[in-house]
Amino acid sequence: MAEHGHRGGARTPLDSIGARSRFPRTVTRTLRTLLVIALSTLVVLGDAGTADAHRNDESYLYLDVGDAALNGRVEMPYPDLRDVFGLEIVGTDEEVRAEIEANLDQLQRYAADNSAIGAQGVAWPMEFDGFDLLFEGPVDENGLGYVILPFTTELPGPEVPQVMEVTFTPFLAEIDDRNNITLVSNDWRRGVFEEETNELLVHTSSSPSGTIDLGDSSQWKNFRASIDLGVDHIRTGPDHIFFILALLLPAVLILVSMAWKPSPSFAYSLLRIVLVATMFTIAHSITFTLAGLDYLPLPPSKLTESVIALSIALAALHNLRPVLGHREWLIAFVFGLFHGMGFAGLVEELDISRTTQLVSLLGRNVGIEIAQLIVIAVTFPLLYILRRTRIYLPLFYGLSVLLAVLSSVWIVERVFEVDVGINRLVDATLEWPRALWVMAAVTLVAAAYYEIERRAGRLLPVGERGAEATIEDVVDEDVPDEEPVVV
Repeated sequence: MAEHGHRGGARTPLDSIGARSRFPRTVTRTLRTLLVIALSTLVVLGDAGTADAHRNDESYLYLDVGDAALNGRVEMPYPDLRDVFGLEIVGTDEEVRAEIEANLDQLQRYAADNSAIGAQGVAWPMEFDGFDLLFEGPVDENGLGYVILPFTTELPGPEVPQVMEVTFTPFLAEIDDRNNITLVSNDWRRGVFEEETNELLVHTSSSPSGTIDLGDSSQWKNFRASIDLGVDHIRTGPDHIFFILALLLPAVLILVSMAWKPSPSFAYSLLRIVLVATMFTIAHSITFTLAGLDYLPLPPSKLTESVIALSIALAALHNLRPVLGHREWLIAFVFGLFHGMGFAGLVEELDISRTTQLVSLLGRNVGIEIAQLIVIAVTFPLLYILRRTRIYLPLFYGLSVLLAVLSSVWIVERVFEVDVGINRLVDATLEWPRALWVMAAVTLVAAAYYEIERRAGRLLPVGERGAEATIEDVVDEDVPDEEPVVV
């Protein structure tokens, strides 16, 4: 059975590719290649996240190394603060914050007296300002957590020295057998971002000081590490994944007489996806770059995240009521601008030079595109294989409704700043790398199911209109004048 019948007239590239056989070998090889590439790339990039380094019996000194600035934070555990300072640190988040605020001057002086960073025997002035809490929430009398004390240093020259001397002694004299840790949390030109586990110095009562050699810096290290961050942002950002999924679902279908039908060919579906992905890329690259370079002021994150959730809902609802016809690319572009603002939060308020910032922006943008292509490569084969089976349309409508409901809950959570617990369910569903292997297994099952349906003669006919379709049809599709079919 051919993918679609030819109705006469000049043959087009879409026609010739899509009508060769019941399931062209070229299409099969392409789908298999897409899936293998996606699986291989995701395995390689799968360790982008970092584990939590906190043990609650150590204090930590984190350093943020810029091109011409050295900032950081001291983190001290609740149990040590109770033992040494007699603090209670019990109750709600507001009560804990009030107690820390009342004792902040004492805590900052203690941190300053027990921390020293410098070079060649000279310590640089450190200034502590404000505080924050790690592991917020209600705390009982034995509750765990950390008080975070940010600081800045006054460097003697225009650059951060490669070799630094560090002394870090909180609670080493007061509590026996205690260790403290110094880490570099961020060092853009050496490719270090949000590091939580790479211990550079271990401080003990017998060895309270040590020397850190940051190593050689290069923009290539910055670029390469920024790519990993871009990939990880998509991998750990279900809202971006779900927006792409909502736009992918109709790409293997076509509107015929106001009803969804299977797409006429592999090439037609691929063109739809390429157009959507290109518009999304252009849009988010515009706002991501402008905001990252401080040319575009970012709206409050609450607004940006709410609009991102809204974009998923509208894309999903458009699948049920496609008032724009095949213009999903328009949705991708308009809301891609807001997704770019969400990505820009990655590089907000960086204390680095414009060159380092540009390299980081480029690397993160490349990483985002790689992750986006991986999502497409993992998802598209499954959708294309199922499109002519009897289960795809019910699956299409069901997933669209589910995405609309899920994103609506996100909108409520983000607008009213409440947590109904849906994120835990989503995170468990997309847990890495389990979700990857589930998708691979489901794709194999779908291929087997397709073959069973084909042999039984139960495959649905494709939409005939696509037999003469070109990319212009995808872009210039007339907006429907009739009510679309809605389940």
